[in-house]
Amino acid sequence: MSANKNMRRSRVLEKLRSGQMATCVKLNISDHKVAELASMAGFDCIWADMEHVGSDWSSVEKQIITAKAYDTDTLVRVARGSYSDHIRPLEMDASGIMVPHVMSLDDAKKVVWMTKFHPVGRRALDGGNADGAYCKIPLIDYIQQANENRFVMIQIEDPEPLDELEQIIALEGIDIIFFGPGDFTQGAGTPGDFDNPLLIKTRERIAQLCKKHGKFAGTVGGMSSISDLYESGYSFISVGADVIALGEYFDKVMEAFGKSVDKETKSIYGR
Repeated sequence: MSANKNMRRSRVLEKLRSGQMATCVKLNISDHKVAELASMAGFDCIWADMEHVGSDWSSVEKQIITAKAYDTDTLVRVARGSYSDHIRPLEMDASGIMVPHVMSLDDAKKVVWMTKFHPVGRRALDGGNADGAYCKIPLIDYIQQANENRFVMIQIEDPEPLDELEQIIALEGIDIIFFGPGDFTQGAGTPGDFDNPLLIKTRERIAQLCKKHGKFAGTVGGMSSISDLYESGYSFISVGADVIALGEYFDKVMEAFGKSVDKETKSIYGR
């Protein structure tokens, strides 16, 4: 049998590079069946979180495998740690990683150094995992394809990196810049105020600089804001989360139960 010489393509990168929007949903529940439901719905990407969620590597790997069965990408937000924490999701064949709270140009350079292969960085080399088809992809092909077909996304969610924002966005090896408004409101001194002028200005500036330097801008949004975000230059948009969807569904079910009980009580007691 001939060796498989190609990595799985990234659906997200394919969409973004063709000028289309890439859709994403965040998963706080680490069970792979939730990943399957999201993939069945047609999202381009599921977002598995290891920064705020206590997922272990085994559960993340199951999410990745499940998503791939539906040709869906997996984005893993890593916990800030060693290079192994950054590259392990990629070796499990996640299509991309998200690195939170990048605070400076030097910080961004370290991310690239750890996550991109030569000649861009010095990512630790193996090839014997799912992304390298368990050594079936020749080494040089693996290095080249990993650099081209796997994305590194960094989060700008603090005021600290703003003085170096253009240099960060222009940096080779950073593919997507993701603006995180929630933490940004804290850093701006107005927790929860999404109308903060600095927040609005930064969101606009990221989109403009991404366009200038040939990068892609990403952020979170609501169902009512998708069109506005896309028109403003954001092409990777994460909308909603599994816990929100379940919480709203459970609330509606209990509301229906409450109405039924009230109706039954009135029919029995006439009040």
